Amino acid sequence: MSNEPPRSDDTADGERADSQEVRPVDTENAAMADTAETNGSDLAALEGDDDSSETTTVVSDAADSADAPADFDRSDPAYYLNRELSELEFQKRVLHEATDERNPLLEQVKFLSIFTTNMDEFFRKRVGGLKQQIEAGVTERTPDGRTPREQWDEILEIARPMFERQTECYHETVRPALADAGVRILDYDDLSADERGDLRAYFESSVLPTLTPLTFDPAHPFPHISNLSLSLGVLTRENPNDDLTFSRVKVPQNRPRLVRVGGDSGDSGTESASADDRNARFVLIEDVIADNLDLLFPNVEIVDYSTFRVTRNAEVGRDEEVAEDLIEMIEEVLEERRFATVVRLEIEDDAHPLVREILADRLDLDDCEIFERRGPLAFRDFDSLLELDRPDLKLDDWSPKPHPRLADIGTDDRDIFDVIRADDVLVHHPYHSFTGTVQQFLETAARDPDVLAIKAAIYRTASDSKVVETLIEAARNGKQVAVMVELKARFDEQNNLEWAKKLEAEGIHVAYGTIGFKTHTKTSLVVRDEDDSEGVQLYSHVGTGNYHSETAKRYDDLGLLTADRDVGQDLVKLFNYFTGHSLHEQYRELLVAPGNMRERFVDLIRNEAECARRGEDASITAKVNRLEDPEMVAELYEASMAGVDIDLVVRDICRLRPGLAGVSDNVDVYSVVGRFLEHSRIYRFGNDDPGYYVGSADWMTRNLDNRVEAIAPIEDPRLQSKLDWVLETFLSDNRKRWVMHSDGSYEQIRPAEGEAVRNAQETFMRETEEALRNRDGSR
Repeated sequence: MSNEPPRSDDTADGERADSQEVRPVDTENAAMADTAETNGSDLAALEGDDDSSETTTVVSDAADSADAPADFDRSDPAYYLNRELSELEFQKRVLHEATDERNPLLEQVKFLSIFTTNMDEFFRKRVGGLKQQIEAGVTERTPDGRTPREQWDEILEIARPMFERQTECYHETVRPALADAGVRILDYDDLSADERGDLRAYFESSVLPTLTPLTFDPAHPFPHISNLSLSLGVLTRENPNDDLTFSRVKVPQNRPRLVRVGGDSGDSGTESASADDRNARFVLIEDVIADNLDLLFPNVEIVDYSTFRVTRNAEVGRDEEVAEDLIEMIEEVLEERRFATVVRLEIEDDAHPLVREILADRLDLDDCEIFERRGPLAFRDFDSLLELDRPDLKLDDWSPKPHPRLADIGTDDRDIFDVIRADDVLVHHPYHSFTGTVQQFLETAARDPDVLAIKAAIYRTASDSKVVETLIEAARNGKQVAVMVELKARFDEQNNLEWAKKLEAEGIHVAYGTIGFKTHTKTSLVVRDEDDSEGVQLYSHVGTGNYHSETAKRYDDLGLLTADRDVGQDLVKLFNYFTGHSLHEQYRELLVAPGNMRERFVDLIRNEAECARRGEDASITAKVNRLEDPEMVAELYEASMAGVDIDLVVRDICRLRPGLAGVSDNVDVYSVVGRFLEHSRIYRFGNDDPGYYVGSADWMTRNLDNRVEAIAPIEDPRLQSKLDWVLETFLSDNRKRWVMHSDGSYEQIRPAEGEAVRNAQETFMRETEEALRNRDGSR
């Protein structure tokens, strides 16, 4: 794109996609490639921390720009990609990381696990939601023109070869390479008699007591099969002429999936310090159970066994408007999920037909919902191999570093408030330490005698959250503490519910979400009494990521620490809404949803379009997790038609089609998939002042209309320069960046012959270390 801001030396002009090779990557087999465009519509680009049960409707013509070409119809499905198929396209990019032999071997194993986890969540949320709509008779079409049934059919067709690709990757690439490196995952036939004897002793002492066989016969109802649990379907009979009896045996989740062979007596799992990790041998626990079924089913003939796994719908709905108690409602939802509709059955491809028949019948599944796979099923537990002491098979370790401007606090008379009051601080996780930045901000506030109040909005947090413990400490120290805990944060409801109860037990003001909206903003506010200020001083944190110390080590996120009074006053309004009931629509600095955010974004895009029509340079750069909102897509199309240069870095879902002649010629869409999950949201508008924004919201309908979100302007020129550098580093990546085509397909960008490899995340790590050495907070 033209009119780009200056880049740092390592991202100089000419080092972008036009100087790099864009090569097709063999991420899918032919069946997957055939799905690149369906019904004239699409395929395109996961989390995090996001969930999305809302139904998206076709955008109306009400927001049409007067300057749009006469033949541009915002409601035409041809302009929009399908969000579900777009997410599947992202999962293909995730799976590619497992197949990419340029990655260290255990990094490939990690992405096999991540792909399983992501697809589990996709089926629970998205496929489950579609099945619910189908059963309810919903026929409303999405902006791309598909009914729920059409989406469901296409998803199941596209997902099947993706699972086949994952299985092939394990058996044909990863497992043999692990064996060559001395890490062997063995079949039971590979074991000696003595090793089988040792494993039988381990089974009797440590596994058998945890097992509960559940038989299905006239005396026993069909057993409940819990979500995502791995099970053995066992067929037995007492006499040769008897009918076969089906029993379900749940593989215990509190035992290691990979059982070590040849370690100390009773050793299992990957944690043994005495074992030689250069000659590590494992068997799967389901194989250990299968080989010792005679101890579980004595005095009967074991005719057959096979592993299977079910996925249940997570879209259990409740009407919060009529729920008398939100906590009670959440507890009921959690209970109902245990028994929700099954949306997928994974079963070994050599399973006995009777096992398959019984499961399909009792779980009420169509054939297309059954995925027959060569074992093992589910690779989410295989990431335990990363615990092996094998640095030669891993990426170099990364430990988050102190922020240069905060590194010396404690060695002089300054505290973190002195630093923030002097100049805004922009933190970049996981390159900057969460503990040494955001956690330090809250801990200092909790112990500072001049701090009067602390307010925080928590969407997700760690199960052993030091953030919540810090807020409890603050309350015990006499601070006024108010916490917004979002109980509807999908899959974290139980964790948040427990923390909310602990907070209330300490006398802390706790708000449990807001009726009609999910609270997704990542904000905190410290109110401090300072003699040299007019009134109290306000210190704010506005971030793109959760107050979660563990994900802050794995997610790429940004956070602004500021003493800007206008930002602080805006947060006062926002927190008053959480604990009160009235929502402000106007704010001094912040873009807040559902208040002024959508309107401000539309105005910012249209301003760039108007500048372009006057012949001025105009540009929009955005880095988001998802671009789904049809109105925002249409606004970007019209800006492109006006001549605005638009660069979009979209992690996964993207409805927009780049490169459409006469419509999106000026739009480039990229995606970066690396060792850290890209989670930051950055917006840059070339003709706006300040023109730079960071915060919690993506360009999705749910973020703009159905959630409470906050985005802060970045006004400090030093920090703007930092964001320029971050964006241009992503846009010059030739190792982990993918380019999107108008049909929704992607190709990975690779260095041209002789060109240096540029990996954005590695650049951030290297530059963070360098800045710390130099104590230079400007970069």
